[in-house]
Amino acid sequence: MKPDWMDDDFAHDTIRYTLIRIAQMCARHRKFLCIEPHGVYTKTVDGLIKIINIVNSPWIQINWDTGNSYLAGIEDLYEGLEKMRDRVYLLHAKDISTPNSESKKGQATGTPVGCSCSDDAVDWERVIRITKPVNCEIFRSVDYVTIDGASLSHEFLRNTLDR
Repeated sequence: MKPDWMDDDFAHDTIRYTLIRIAQMCARHRKFLCIEPHGVYTKTVDGLIKIINIVNSPWIQINWDTGNSYLAGIEDLYEGLEKMRDRVYLLHAKDISTPNSESKKGQATGTPVGCSCSDDAVDWERVIRITKPVNCEIFRSVDYVTIDGASLSHEFLRNTLDR
């Protein structure tokens, strides 16, 4: 969250300093930092790419949260995924129910309330087609608030991947 008194240049300078320090630690420990579309500067693909490129480090990548991207409502989530798929290291598999999306789309960049990945807004076969030819391993994690919903999503995604 950006305070009202901070302009964009100051915010980006602060982000740059912070990511330089984090990138040094990531390199030392051989761990990735994955930035997710979840805020004022990362809710668009160009904004997300600007943030991950603000520091030249292979240790800073993207956590593509399908639900957050869909909710931001600014651009097509599939076109966005195509544009940056080579920098996606983690894919948060989160779907959003149509009733929930209608009230929140364009108003939020994240929500803890999703639905099973088989239920609604995200075309998972398309997401898999977009990420399949990427020449690196993409980790996928189900993002859901209940164990039952996560289990349904996991089973659905595993079957979709198997096809």
